[in-house]
Amino acid sequence: MTEPGGGQTGSKNRYSLSEHAFTAPNLEPALYIVSTPIGNLGDITVRALETLAAASMIACEDTRITSTLTQKFGLKTPLLPYHEHNADKQRPKVLGELEAGNAVALVSDAGTPLVSDPGYRLVRDVVAAGYKVFPIPGASAPLAGLVASGLPSDTVLFAGFLPQKGGPKTKRLEELAKTPATLIFFESPHRTAATLELMAAVFGGTREAVVARELTKRFETFERGTLQELSNRFADQTVKGEIVILVGPPEEKPEADAEDLDTLLREALSDMPVSAAAKQVSKATGLDRSEVYKRALELKAGG
Repeated sequence: MTEPGGGQTGSKNRYSLSEHAFTAPNLEPALYIVSTPIGNLGDITVRALETLAAASMIACEDTRITSTLTQKFGLKTPLLPYHEHNADKQRPKVLGELEAGNAVALVSDAGTPLVSDPGYRLVRDVVAAGYKVFPIPGASAPLAGLVASGLPSDTVLFAGFLPQKGGPKTKRLEELAKTPATLIFFESPHRTAATLELMAAVFGGTREAVVARELTKRFETFERGTLQELSNRFADQTVKGEIVILVGPPEEKPEADAEDLDTLLREALSDMPVSAAAKQVSKATGLDRSEVYKRALELKAGG
């Protein structure tokens, strides 16, 4: 039985914590984006438990994974499978609950929903239908990795998962290479070594980086070093677990003036073609490659 305003009667809106039972307060009808632990169940927040207990439904990626959480904390709220492949079918059920004046919680398998998943489409539809959306903050793998990495945290870009194929993957890294921010990536364990090798080639082997593995879990590790050092270290390793790769921002290089640029280009053009010379000088100076290439053509044409 569901009370007006989204609260539930009976045992369904109760939860347990450290062997003590609590009753969750009623919720305002809305979609609640609830962060759940990324490994250590002790990282759940009281507000998250109250929300999950008082909601009329928990929309989740995998009911088997979320049921581990609900059983741990004595939650009786019904689970609705909601993921990329069934979203079109399940979205009307979520909207129907909201229309009935109930509260719905959305969770991912671990961490904060909508971070590197397509749940934003549900949020858009809920907002378009005139309902409220509330975030319930908590654990997040990118932030957990960042704060313990020792890398600059004033400007950060979360890049999620890279493309799996070599060409698109290289292109994406090239697009990010000069971004003046600490870059954060998710990666699968069996691709970690290859990704680090490619990053060293595209970003330069001297860039600072950190590989964070199994965050908040028993075998949590942080491997620190330059990209080349990490590439060498992981080359022959069998990697297991959840991986977050963090890459520090590029080193700031003073811009060369016109005279310095011409000097560098003439030296490079003495023993290599224009495109290779422009690429080398662009990398050394931090100047835009197309502008350097244009100037190299001018110098070549002028003898």
